[in-house]
Amino acid sequence: MSGPTQVPETPIAGKAALIAYLAEGEKPNPDNWRIGVEHEKFGFHLDDLSPLAYDGPSGIHAMLTGLERFGWEPVSEGGKLIALTLDGQSISLEPGGQLELSGAPRQTLHQTCHEVNSHLAQVKLVGQELGTGFVGLGFQPKWRRDQIPVMPKGRYNIMRAYMPKRGDLGLDMMLRTCTVQVNLDFGTEADMVRKFRVGLALQPAVTALFANSPFTEGKPNGYLSFRSAIWEDTDPDRTGMLPFVFEDGFGYERYVDWALDVPMYFVYRDGRYIDASGQSFRQFLEGRLPALPGERPTMRDWADHLTTLFPEVRLKRYLEMRGADGGPWSRLCALPAFWVGLFYDGAALDAAHELIKDWTAAEREALRHAVPRSGLKTAFRNRTVREIAEEAVAIAAGGLKRRRRLNAEGSDESHFLNPLREIVASGQTPAEALLDLYNGAWNRNIDPIFSALAY
Repeated sequence: MSGPTQVPETPIAGKAALIAYLAEGEKPNPDNWRIGVEHEKFGFHLDDLSPLAYDGPSGIHAMLTGLERFGWEPVSEGGKLIALTLDGQSISLEPGGQLELSGAPRQTLHQTCHEVNSHLAQVKLVGQELGTGFVGLGFQPKWRRDQIPVMPKGRYNIMRAYMPKRGDLGLDMMLRTCTVQVNLDFGTEADMVRKFRVGLALQPAVTALFANSPFTEGKPNGYLSFRSAIWEDTDPDRTGMLPFVFEDGFGYERYVDWALDVPMYFVYRDGRYIDASGQSFRQFLEGRLPALPGERPTMRDWADHLTTLFPEVRLKRYLEMRGADGGPWSRLCALPAFWVGLFYDGAALDAAHELIKDWTAAEREALRHAVPRSGLKTAFRNRTVREIAEEAVAIAAGGLKRRRRLNAEGSDESHFLNPLREIVASGQTPAEALLDLYNGAWNRNIDPIFSALAY
């Protein structure tokens, strides 16, 4: 989740300006398309595996302070250090202390993976000094929700109060989940639409490939991706598969209309968050927002509002792929490789669109609902999700090879897909591999997961 956006506080003239804001993201020249990876991870104390509080000699504040030695610049809110920035990257805090790297826009997956590796090496070094570690999973495997410390960020207080009004698991989403996602560009409105549709349709296959959250409070929870299941009971106003994206005529304006009708969380003014939860951005445009009577929004308010929408694919001035559980080092590079391979090569995008073009809204929704439990074994028509994922990975590999973005050794980007090739070849999700360990070598004890998946 984001902090206040860096968009100028330009007054909004009307709905056309909101549409234009999205359209400004277009990059007609594919040479200008970039890759932005975000990933979250759970921190824990090495001695007792307990989650990290904000304060204390080995808390999150100490971690952020320790990272400043590498050139990161501090960002504060209300006198509290809440983020770091460096050369287009940022390190920020999720509500339950999950540490997130939002990478800079990179040209190649080689650069992106180098960035991920550098960040994790820095985190590991500081963590060793503090007696802390970080682990890659989709859901906190050991601790109850009431045992998770809450971070000192104003927007999270508003969201924590509002979430239980719209679903039973919203607080779990905030405090006990981690994801990896990739942000990608589009060339035109038509290109955005095509990528949006492919992204939504294939998101359940990605959820299966990256399923990595089978434990809750020390025991199997009945899911392979409990993180994904949580989103189905978080807030129906702002989540889901967005069936309207597949309707004729979909484009920027239709997304704006949907976003205008998603209830707000807050307005950011003078360094503080004002509670506007449940109120309407349409009313805000008309100067009738109860939280700020008579005041009209700026473009920064609109950009902030867009960050509070949580569908499986999210449109800002780029597209965010949001369906994957957090995981270990290698899969943090595999997720962007999958989507870059599909989206940044024309032939691959055509093939991916051909794969999903006749899927119905009911079928897409059924996949979204079934995959968190049954993963790659989920049946679809006369196939399984494993077969669909295998085909999609092969299409992505072809796209990456045709991109021919080579590293210093002359290798293209397709090798970043190797973890996914291994998963589809085995037919076993990462979660199922963890369950095998839990029921076997770990003797039904969850604690070894903190060392097995530590960065």
